Amino acid sequence: MEFRLEASARLPIYRQIVQQVRQGAARGQLKPGEQLPSVRELSRILVVNPNTIARAYLELEREGILNNQPGRGVFVAEPRAQLAKEVRRRRLIELVDKLLTEAVHLGFSEAEVQRLISARSEQFQWEPARLDTR
Repeated sequence: MEFRLEASARLPIYRQIVQQVRQGAARGQLKPGEQLPSVRELSRILVVNPNTIARAYLELEREGILNNQPGRGVFVAEPRAQLAKEVRRRRLIELVDKLLTEAVHLGFSEAEVQRLISARSEQFQWEPARLDTR
C-alpha cells in the first residue's frame, strides 16, 4: 500500500496515516497478516519523524487493526467483533448521524446521499452476514 500525505491538510500527519490504514483494511487493500513497513522504514519513505509513525501504529494497534510482533514487525490484524452488537450499533448510529448532519448542511438531498452511499459501499470489502448477535 502506498501512503500519501498532504502537508496542507488540516488533519495531522499521524491521523492521515491512521485513516489510510483503516481504509486500506476496510477496502481489502491490506489483507490480514500482511506486514506493514517498520516505523523507521515508513518514516524514511514519508520523510516524517519516526514518533509520528509510532503514534499512528500505536493507535491502530489499540483499535485492533494492527498487531505489533516484537522482533518480527507490524502486521494487519485479523478482523474480530470485539464489541457487543448493541455497542457496535450505537457507535455506527453516531457516525451515520454525523454524516447525515454534514450532508444536510452541504445541501444534499436524501436521494443523493443514498445513491452516493450505495456507490461508495461497493468499494469496500464486507464480511458475510453473521448470525452472531453478541
